[in-house]
Amino acid sequence: MEGKERFDNLVTEQRNQAAQDIDTLPINDLIRLMNEEDQKAVAAVAEQRAQMVKAVEIATAALRRGGRMFYMGSGTSGRLGVLDAAELLPTFNVDEDQVKAIMAGGSEAMFRPIEQAEDNAEAGRQDFLAQKPQAGDVLVGITASGRTPYVLAALDEASGLGVHTIGITCNPQSALASRADVTVAPVVGPEVVTGSTRMKAGTAQKLVLNTLSTAVMIQLGKVYGNLMVDMLPTNEKLRRRAERIVADATGATVTEAASLLRQAGWKIKEAIIMQEASCTLAEAEAVLQAHEGRVSAAIAELKHQT
Repeated sequence: MEGKERFDNLVTEQRNQAAQDIDTLPINDLIRLMNEEDQKAVAAVAEQRAQMVKAVEIATAALRRGGRMFYMGSGTSGRLGVLDAAELLPTFNVDEDQVKAIMAGGSEAMFRPIEQAEDNAEAGRQDFLAQKPQAGDVLVGITASGRTPYVLAALDEASGLGVHTIGITCNPQSALASRADVTVAPVVGPEVVTGSTRMKAGTAQKLVLNTLSTAVMIQLGKVYGNLMVDMLPTNEKLRRRAERIVADATGATVTEAASLLRQAGWKIKEAIIMQEASCTLAEAEAVLQAHEGRVSAAIAELKHQT
C-alpha cells in the first residue's frame, strides 16, 4: 500500500481540475484548454534553466574528452530519447556511437507498447552495461514519473562506474533526483487526460532534450553563428541547404558556395574557412582540428597568420 500511495501522490498522476468535463466540451473549447495547458510546459522548462546549465556543462565536458552520452527511458520518455539521438547524426554529424538511446523493450517498443518493460530493473542494468560505459561518460535518465525501475537501476550502475548522470523528470522530489548528479524537473502539473504523460510531460521532456543536446552541440563547435555547419548534405535538398549556409556565412553567391563545397568534399565548415581565410582545404582542415572544430577560432587564427 505504501508504494501505491507514493505513486498516487505523483504530480503527473493527479487529476486536472480544469479538465474534468473535457468529454462534454465543444471541440473549440477542448482545443483551447489543451493549448492553455501546453503553455505551462514551456514555462516549467524555463524555470529549470539553472539545472539545464549544469547538465549542458557536464555533457559538453564529457563529449569533448571523447566520452559518450546515453539516453535511457521507457514508453514516451524512451521514444523521445531515441528521437533526439537519431536527429543528432544528420543535423550535427554526431557519430552514432557518441550519443546513443537505450529504450526499455528494445527497438520493438518504439512502435508497439511494451509497458511491463519499464518495471524490469535487471534489464535496465544489463542494457546499460551492454554499451560498455566508461568512467567519464554521461547517462541521461528520462522518466516523467521519476520512479521507473528500468531507468533507476541503470543510474545506480552508472554511479559505481564513474559515469556522470543527468535526470529528466516531471515530478519534483522523485527517486530519480536522489540518484542523478543533476536533475532537470519541469513541473507541468496534472495532465488534461489524467496520467497521460505523452502530453504536457512529454512536451516538457522534448523541450529539455532539444535544449540540452543543441546547447551541447553549439559548445562543441557544431554551429557557426546560428548555422548548422556540421550538417551532412546527404541528399539534394540538404546540398541546396549547404549552399545557402556557405553563402550566408561568407557573403558568396550560391554558385560560388556550390563550387567551394565541391572543392571541400561537401564539408561545410571547411568551405566557409576556405572562403573567409583564402586558404586551401588542407589548411582549413588542419586549423579546424587545432581549434576543436570551432569555425570562428579557425578563421581568426588563419587571418592572424596572414
